[in-house]
Amino acid sequence: MISAIILAGGTGSRMNSDVKKQFIKLDGKEILAYTIEAFDEVEEINEIIIVSSNDDFEYLNNMVIRYGFKKLFKYVNSGNLRQDSVFNGLQQLNKNSEYVIIHDGARPFIGSDNIKKGIKKVKEVDACIFVTPTIDTIKSCDENGKVIKTLDRSTLFNVQTPQIFERELILKAHEEANKQEFIGTDDSVLVENLNHPVYTIINSPDNIKITTPKDLAIAEELLRQKNKKF
Repeated sequence: MISAIILAGGTGSRMNSDVKKQFIKLDGKEILAYTIEAFDEVEEINEIIIVSSNDDFEYLNNMVIRYGFKKLFKYVNSGNLRQDSVFNGLQQLNKNSEYVIIHDGARPFIGSDNIKKGIKKVKEVDACIFVTPTIDTIKSCDENGKVIKTLDRSTLFNVQTPQIFERELILKAHEEANKQEFIGTDDSVLVENLNHPVYTIINSPDNIKITTPKDLAIAEELLRQKNKKF
């Protein structure tokens, strides 16, 4: 059994919008609805857990009904930090779940085919994440802004979601991080903290996270291009 945890607790503060970013509409449809649709279309996924403010549960349930999504849905209250929100979602997994897909609700262009690719990979390696190669030159600097060294760009990658893990592995990673009071910027670093290998899947840079008005403009153009193909 495979579960998906979709994080949808954003407030939209950087979007300068009264509407939470995940509920802003692209071509008449909520950003989050595009995201959910990609997961709902994957046959291997049995349940979808949406982590959001409990104030949004009614809206979320109405949205699921309105678009006719078919998976088993659960709604879980978000935490103070992203890491807390993921942990809250992990606590609600079906006991028979073997693998967990963790994804940002504000990344609507992941696509079902990529999700299936991730599922195939995690069954081989237990932990995998989607990334894009870094195209910029990256400098390591000290606290005064002085360059220490230029990093080898060929070994550097920008990390995306989804991030996919064997269920017991990611649970252990979060529990250990909580014990250590270790805060990570993503879930894979918690697995790395266990000295467990994490593998990458190269993905398109189109899998953007919509956070700012500029991101929204890029998303609108990506959607236009996508619609032209059909």
